[in-house]
Amino acid sequence: MKNQTDSSTINQPIALITGANKGLGKQIAIELRGHGYIVLLGSRNFDSGKTAAAEIGEGAHPIQLDVTDAQSIQAAATRIHAEFGRLDLLVNNAAIGQSGRYASTPEILEASKASVASLEEIRILFETNVLGVLAVTQAMLPLIRLSASGRILNVSSAAGSLTLNSDPAFPYRSFFGATYPATKTALNAITLALAIELEDTGIKVRAASPSFTATAINNFQGTDTIEVGAKALVLAALDTEGPTGSFTGPDGPLPW
Repeated sequence: MKNQTDSSTINQPIALITGANKGLGKQIAIELRGHGYIVLLGSRNFDSGKTAAAEIGEGAHPIQLDVTDAQSIQAAATRIHAEFGRLDLLVNNAAIGQSGRYASTPEILEASKASVASLEEIRILFETNVLGVLAVTQAMLPLIRLSASGRILNVSSAAGSLTLNSDPAFPYRSFFGATYPATKTALNAITLALAIELEDTGIKVRAASPSFTATAINNFQGTDTIEVGAKALVLAALDTEGPTGSFTGPDGPLPW
């Protein structure tokens, strides 16, 4: 990327996607690129980001970004400011489903039960899925404020909806636990707090849930492809006119 500090000279919209070297993050980057965006592929492993950017092609740029590392986050913000001068869209996609200590989906679900969940496991997940999102957002917000159509999209999950999980008829209710689902509940709260705070600025803050997509986060147990799963996320990301503070999924609005 060449040095660029005058944001007014860049006509293309600029998007940063965290966790963009694979899965839904990479698919979002591919589709945003197809809509004319310059896409910055945030990746904890820079080499993985370089590989993904090369596969996407012109207009895709890797950027080292570990959402749990304050120095990495600030370095990324500094680089974006120096080379692009602003940010039009931030997609907080990076997330983990577990710390790596569990070998199977049944084991993960059992360990997620509030009565037995490891507090250390909960801390690890919250560090990435909630605090990491807030840390990246806080660092990038000055750049987003320089955009004429600034947007923040937090990739959430219907699994975190308190309203849905309160309904005995909700088919995934038994999966609601104190680990991954609870991080998405907390992420929704952060999303709404940001939306309320920023509603007078014109910056749109939204949460969106993919469909049940086969990705590494669920050990590829999902029923939908990456392309199908990303549709609701891309739609929310591209929306410059819709309301702030929304939570949507593949079939439209979701309840908090």
